Amino acid sequence: MVSKVVDSQNEPPKIEFPCPDYPIKVMGDAGEPLRLLVIDVFGRHAPGFDPSAMTVRDSSKGTFQSITVKIEATGEPQLRTIFEELKRHSIVKMVI
Repeated sequence: MVSKVVDSQNEPPKIEFPCPDYPIKVMGDAGEPLRLLVIDVFGRHAPGFDPSAMTVRDSSKGTFQSITVKIEATGEPQLRTIFEELKRHSIVKMVI
């Protein structure tokens, strides 16, 4: 009998789509431009996005902000588009 060992650390987690309440965190320069960018990008690519449900946190010195958004992820193409579009802007430092 042959058994196959799977190294779960090397495999990305499996996500079933649609995935409700999928969290995405955007970190960038603090200020209104970051918030408006997040609202614009998610408004175009995440049907049902509610800006009032965003969580905004300032860094200890107030230089940066993290904005957490929960969306209904419809598939990898949607997520890739959101990540790529956000990362194109210089005010965005990281998207996770």
